[in-house]
Amino acid sequence: MGGGGGGGGEDQKATKKSIPPYMKAISGSIGGVVEATCLQPIDVIKTRLQLDRSGAYKGIGHCGTTIARSEGVRALWKGLTPFATHLTLKYTLRMGSNAVFQTAFKDAETGSISNQARLVSGFGAGVLEALMIVTPFEVVKIRLQQQRGLSPELLKYKGPVNCAVMIVREEGLRGLWAGAAPTVMRNGTNQAAMFTAKNAFDVFLWKKHEGDGKILQPWQSMVSGFLAGTVGPICTGPFDVVKTRLMAQGSSGADAKYKGMFHAIRTIYAEEGLRALWKGLLPRLMRIPPGQAIMWAVADQVIGFYERRHLQNAPL
Repeated sequence: MGGGGGGGGEDQKATKKSIPPYMKAISGSIGGVVEATCLQPIDVIKTRLQLDRSGAYKGIGHCGTTIARSEGVRALWKGLTPFATHLTLKYTLRMGSNAVFQTAFKDAETGSISNQARLVSGFGAGVLEALMIVTPFEVVKIRLQQQRGLSPELLKYKGPVNCAVMIVREEGLRGLWAGAAPTVMRNGTNQAAMFTAKNAFDVFLWKKHEGDGKILQPWQSMVSGFLAGTVGPICTGPFDVVKTRLMAQGSSGADAKYKGMFHAIRTIYAEEGLRALWKGLLPRLMRIPPGQAIMWAVADQVIGFYERRHLQNAPL
């Protein structure tokens, strides 16, 4: 991202300095905390809709009001602790690793990076976050979210730590990586599209080029982030539904309904129809684009603060 600065040889030299990956990692982690707190209810509703095979919920509004009426408003924040923790770690790894990959692909002379390199860098960042952070945290989150009610004595899992321990005890360590394959495909594709689209919208809408010394206003970052966040969910809907089903089924043995990613896709299509592979798309679109808007508004300002303070030597 850019920093403040005008013309002159010294300013031109300053704008060529790059933001260190650790600063991009920090900016993403701060944005992730804010995003998780604001948007957790949408994530709970999305999970319940994806797990609904009997048509108990008539839509987003009905699902949300049913949960609040039957389980209490607090139930809309079920799984917040693992969700917030996993978002913070995920964005730290995503932003940091993407910056490292992009640095490796940058032209040594001009410091520019091609769109193909942006796609590869984003996909690589998505794969890393899926395997190292997203899958185990989402397994725990989904198991907690699918539990109905708030009375502790009626719940199998008493909290995120207890849930993780019970999964390992009953299903082995691999149980925490249920649904890893569709998660890798979903996150890799999502991040390849998101990083490339965010840069493209910054250039198209605001004439903002990375490293040009221009810092976007928070509302501009939110517009670019929102638009960039709409592409992935539409493309990766089936991967997200399959991921949720595999993580929720709680068994990897012979009695498991879904044997893997491709078997799950075929089974869902055969039993529930093509539209079922995009179940929960609307709440995903209600959660991910606003989430990206919030995250980028925070991240761009954190990066801009670093540039003004350390790269441009301009007063705050």
